[in-house]
Amino acid sequence: MSTLNILHFPDNKLRQKGKDIEVFDSKLSKIANDMLETMYLSKGIGLAAVQVGIAIRMIVIDVSETRNDPVILINPVITDKADEIIFEEGCLSVPGFYEKVERFNKIKYSYKDLHGKSKESNADGLLAVCIQHEIDHLDGKLFVDYISEIKRDRISKKLQKLGSEGNIPDRKKVPYSI
Repeated sequence: MSTLNILHFPDNKLRQKGKDIEVFDSKLSKIANDMLETMYLSKGIGLAAVQVGIAIRMIVIDVSETRNDPVILINPVITDKADEIIFEEGCLSVPGFYEKVERFNKIKYSYKDLHGKSKESNADGLLAVCIQHEIDHLDGKLFVDYISEIKRDRISKKLQKLGSEGNIPDRKKVPYSI
């Protein structure tokens, strides 16, 4: 396994839409494992392939307290949602910033596993929010798109300045980021 480079807002590559995955092979498994390693080392609870510059529809998630229950979703689609909530989100691609976002507390979704088998499942709470956040990434959308343009521009300028100085906030010091 190897660690991947996480792209930071406002990098335009984060606006790419992930392409559906049609080939399920060992290369795909390696990407999933590298994404999991990157997510764990970065203290994240979710990571989309688009965030590491791979424009495919795959996300990895682990919201377990023990950090040993990974979920890999390929070509995920939300098929039903209920119970709107406001959730304070962070993001590995927008390190050091947190904002309140309107999401759904319960979702039903379909996806494929690493072997290409179609599955359906339900999620609620943090897992449901995380899946919605990561699917947004696959569609070229970031959590900062839900906040005002003024706040978004301020965050963009701060991250650009910090990045040019080599001082991107250390994600290892926060409890978690999606």
